[in-house]
Amino acid sequence: MRVISYNLRKHSASGELIDLAQDFDIDVMCLQECDTRDLPHTVGPLHMADSTKGNRLGLAIYYRQDRFTVLATNAFALKKSMHDRVLAPAHERLLGARLVDNETQHELVVGSFHAAPLSASNSLRRHQIRAAHEELINMGGGSIHLMVGDFNYPFFTRNLAARVRKAGYDLTLSNRRTYTRYAVFKGHFDFATSLGLNIESVKTLPRGLSDHLPILVSAEYSVKPGQVGS
Repeated sequence: MRVISYNLRKHSASGELIDLAQDFDIDVMCLQECDTRDLPHTVGPLHMADSTKGNRLGLAIYYRQDRFTVLATNAFALKKSMHDRVLAPAHERLLGARLVDNETQHELVVGSFHAAPLSASNSLRRHQIRAAHEELINMGGGSIHLMVGDFNYPFFTRNLAARVRKAGYDLTLSNRRTYTRYAVFKGHFDFATSLGLNIESVKTLPRGLSDHLPILVSAEYSVKPGQVGS
């Protein structure tokens, strides 16, 4: 399974989506900071599973229709930062899609996640990540889970990874930094957390018009269909 996650920087990189979908032969695409009113229903071989409706910085998930069947989708509001309360950029910071892999009959839940900005505390972002995992588990019970997106967590990722592992998830950074616009904030902003998957690689793709670089996650199932991941 190949999944791309991309923060479009207020929709400015939206023109790159078709090339990304086709050039990297992906199965799922998760977007952040998109204008969902301007998103097409299809992006190359991918169809939209769902998108947020009320966000200025929207979320969306696309999937390969010949590979997956969508069982359910849902958007979730997470604990707000002061930035959210004052500027209201994002009411919903998680979009989930519950899928069945038509090739293997595995059931899985994929989440597109956008954490609070760096003006918030790491503690608040950890709360958002933990709550997002809980929402995805509630969507899929014992399903396989993959949450990708902009975690806004470039510092102290080892501590975050340890906390995520205690909750049963793995955290995987990409092979190169995903944000390099400002020297002080260079780092891995965009990465993956997973349950019931072997993450073969997370690669940072070439820069486009966004200040974030897209990431490509390659993964395989580590559990049999119907088995609870652990």
